[in-house]
Amino acid sequence: MTIRIGHSPDSDDAFMFWGLASGKVRSEHSFEHILRDIQTLNEWAKEGRLESSAVSVHAFSHVCDKYALLRHGGSFGEGYGPMVVAKRPIAAEELPGIRIAVPGRLTSAFLQLNLWFFDQFGLEPRPQHEVVPFDQIIPALQDGKFEAGLIIHEGQLTYEQEGLVEIINMGKWWKERTGLPLPLGVNVVRKDLGPELCREVSRCMRESIEAGLSNRKEALAYALQFARGLDESTSDEFVGMYVNDRTRDMGPEGIAAIRRMLSEAAEIGLVPKVDVEVID
Repeated sequence: MTIRIGHSPDSDDAFMFWGLASGKVRSEHSFEHILRDIQTLNEWAKEGRLESSAVSVHAFSHVCDKYALLRHGGSFGEGYGPMVVAKRPIAAEELPGIRIAVPGRLTSAFLQLNLWFFDQFGLEPRPQHEVVPFDQIIPALQDGKFEAGLIIHEGQLTYEQEGLVEIINMGKWWKERTGLPLPLGVNVVRKDLGPELCREVSRCMRESIEAGLSNRKEALAYALQFARGLDESTSDEFVGMYVNDRTRDMGPEGIAAIRRMLSEAAEIGLVPKVDVEVID
């Protein structure tokens, strides 16, 4: 059987999937890699289009009727993560009056921004926002189109070079508040494949990550193709932030973090109530 597996054309995802793409991982099934931006993958998951896919944790809350969570391939911020940045320092109490550029309404970053607003201000106000492609947010701030922007991916490492300052660090806020890592992205498998095939996809995902971590130089060279102009040192730092032992297996703490975030979001009506089913 050919299993279509969706992931984003980012250096961290490319690093994770190097083991599968290079043939290091063996399976009686073949894997077809479908590369799309995370917003597209989130929308496709709502349709159940692919057998397995990377999705944001936010989107998982809307597709858990069709997909189960894999323990492997999750991205977590360990005291770091998406940020709100701006050209000038902005006090927290100013943010409700500012329109914020965000990378998508189904991104985990946007859900976390809403949780941060609730933590600071209660049910109202919600963040004023406009969706902008993630790689256009920093240029939009520099051009003065927005006063603040919610950045993800490599922008977390480069925003200072672009003359911007940190306003909120979602990972730091979440860690101080809960003591847990910040859930960002996960890999899922469609339940209708059946338990045996779901476990096989899980095994292949785990072994692909292990292959990358064990052959870091080769996997990083492959990932650099997807680094959007970053130099090798910055790409290596970014991969190290989001591909690590917790990526190999999110463990009880990672699962607890996902359940905590989605439970808090459900309590204030941001997402439906979720039963997080995990493939072991």
